[in-house]
Amino acid sequence: MKAMVYRRYGGPEVLEPAELPEPKTHVDSVLVRVRAAALNPADLALQAGALDGAVETYFPVIPGWDIAGVVERPGLAAPEFAVGEEVIGYVRSDVQRAHGGLAELVSADVRTLVRKPRNMRFAEAAGLPLAGLTAYQAVVHILDVQPDETLLVHGAAGGVGSLAVQIAKARGTRVIGTASPRDHDHLRTLGVEPVSYGAGAAESVRDLVPEGVDAVLDTVGGGTLARNATAARTGARAASVAETGVPGVASVFCRLDRSDLVALVHLAESGRLTVRVGATYPLDRAAEAQRALAAGGIPGKIVVELGRGPVRHALRPTPTEDHR
Repeated sequence: MKAMVYRRYGGPEVLEPAELPEPKTHVDSVLVRVRAAALNPADLALQAGALDGAVETYFPVIPGWDIAGVVERPGLAAPEFAVGEEVIGYVRSDVQRAHGGLAELVSADVRTLVRKPRNMRFAEAAGLPLAGLTAYQAVVHILDVQPDETLLVHGAAGGVGSLAVQIAKARGTRVIGTASPRDHDHLRTLGVEPVSYGAGAAESVRDLVPEGVDAVLDTVGGGTLARNATAARTGARAASVAETGVPGVASVFCRLDRSDLVALVHLAESGRLTVRVGATYPLDRAAEAQRALAAGGIPGKIVVELGRGPVRHALRPTPTEDHR
């Protein structure tokens, strides 16, 4: 099979094409023909060796945790899926090896897969697992926002932020989101009240909610919560996917929970959750896709499509923090 691999730590320059044997399928795993794989900042961090002290790595490594594809062959103890069924998966492994989504085929544990939302293209569906699970677990499990509350999301147009605001809206919560001005119209289409990030953001939020918001989700980091603390009422709940160890702020780490992934599929099929795809790249240009992710400026998910043609951009890149 064709794949993109790295044989040493580094940036996009170490990613190279390779011909590898078809992965083996265990009795409780499923062989999936990958149609699309979404990129995430975590891919770049692992490839750079940022977690070398915590994660065992066996080169060559196929990166990529988010996939959408078609079942090629289910294992003998994996009756949940049939040949030809369309699926999405969060195929993160505790060990880095020739296992990820930037390949024509991937052997995935049956517990990492659910059926693909019927109303989503493969490229859109591939962008759902990691960002969607992170957003869902932050909004539903950690912050537990309610219909009579107001949630502020910093970086509301980014990968996690744009899903978080939709999940909160589906729960009936009022949502305010910080973003660059060019993304305000997009946020309005999601039912979000947009505010420009940067100086004056907290005051702008207070203009909308004089008593302060009930909960805050930070997807930006860099002290964003501290700089905008006055936007929240006393006792407000706060969570961050970008910073850890902040007193009074819950850290959000994505974990595989199949029931949460199924809930995301239901939200998507009900029309309450969409994935914004900013650019798609063919497999042999995955390194270029990584460079685009590292540079920022593309609003929406960056996705590698297999068996597709040239690069497609939804919008011209402009530097912004909203690629997170």
